Amino acid sequence: MKKPNIVLIHSDQHRFDCVGVNGHKQLKTPNLDRLAADGVNFINAFTPSPICSPARASLLNGMWPVQHGCMSIPGTEIYKPADTEYKTFSSLLDEDGYQLGYVGKYHQEYPGTPLDYGFHEFVPLSAYDHWRREQGLPDMPRENGWFGELDPLVKPEQTSIAWGASEAIRMIRKYHREDRSFLVRWDPSQPHLPNILPEPYFSMYPPENIEPWPSFGDELGNKPYIQFQQKRTWKVDGWKWEQWAPIVSRYLGEISLLDHEVGRIIQTLNELGIEDNTLFIYTTDHGDLCGAHGMMDKHFIMYDDVMKVPLIIRFPGHLPAGVACNEFVCHELDISRTICDVAGVPAPGTFQGINLLELANGKEENPRREIFGMWHGGQFGSYTQRMVRDRYWKYIWNLTAEDELYNLQGDPYELINRAQDPNCAEKLRLLRKRLLEWMESIDDIMLNPWNRAQLEAGI
Repeated sequence: MKKPNIVLIHSDQHRFDCVGVNGHKQLKTPNLDRLAADGVNFINAFTPSPICSPARASLLNGMWPVQHGCMSIPGTEIYKPADTEYKTFSSLLDEDGYQLGYVGKYHQEYPGTPLDYGFHEFVPLSAYDHWRREQGLPDMPRENGWFGELDPLVKPEQTSIAWGASEAIRMIRKYHREDRSFLVRWDPSQPHLPNILPEPYFSMYPPENIEPWPSFGDELGNKPYIQFQQKRTWKVDGWKWEQWAPIVSRYLGEISLLDHEVGRIIQTLNELGIEDNTLFIYTTDHGDLCGAHGMMDKHFIMYDDVMKVPLIIRFPGHLPAGVACNEFVCHELDISRTICDVAGVPAPGTFQGINLLELANGKEENPRREIFGMWHGGQFGSYTQRMVRDRYWKYIWNLTAEDELYNLQGDPYELINRAQDPNCAEKLRLLRKRLLEWMESIDDIMLNPWNRAQLEAGI
């Protein structure tokens, strides 16, 4: 029997709560909602690192950033691409005879391009700019910087999102004609800011109708200084919701446009009659603040706004339909392992993830009782964080700032830092111990003698 096809849509900076099925009151995402109705919605999926290149490298090689070596993004002082000695799922599928195509964002997570790691065809984002000019369209406007605006002269079908979906559809049709099992990966750069989009999506969610994020009123009391600096650097310190609402409006509009194009890809699989033999994955690299906690982007924080991500998987006959899986998932690590297993390709011992199909079907016990995460560097210089989160508490170890501890039951939006609360001392001690054990298990470079003493003693 022909091996399964795989379609992986891996967007950029999509909040977990910005999918209709995940509870947003206003946002319309009918195609992602339908995907969840036909498959499994993993409602406790978390990124290994809330920044592009490290997370994307982890997707390729199934390892933690401190293991593969890519821990920040280009342009920062500690950036370097992942070590090429580690196998990627794409190279393994290539060796097994799969046809592999890649469209969209590649963020230098590995040296070179995807063509160096098993993909046979790569259409980068820069190709859209060339295509756009061929259509006689001007370059995308950037008068509003990173805060987004109207793209007045394009139609929805001429946007970067629609162009990328069309390229992915072209690959799917081509590989199907060639009667080869395939993996097509589409990485749109949206809904990452700036959200520059056409009508009707620009006006789809009137700013005056958008409710503030539940964390918007966070005064950042007893929290690390760098969070205050993040607001000042972005020049959003003191902003009222009336200033944030248009930015959120455009973010939501871009997600609805993205959802429409996801629907086109689903429809293509249906038209070709291959939906039942195709593993379909929708996810993202990490989330987005977009005004939550009064901040922009994703830097120097490990709030669920950026750590928790949408992850929806459909595989008819192999996964139940309409199930919300509540198990802890480290999505980039687990996706790479799952792809290998579905393709029937042995994953190397370096892969750290688990098989999501086995997990969703109850055939594999989840070894995770907590979820972990890490952060290195960013826009303002090196800054290191580690996170451990269980169902009820989250602890963030800030190596050069105040620690953070949140009671997620009573404070789900992480407003009150309890790290200095004497009533929480025992819980803090236990979470520090668990974090230390995890860091030992992955040979974390930051667990040197000085930092170990800090974490063990809580100083």
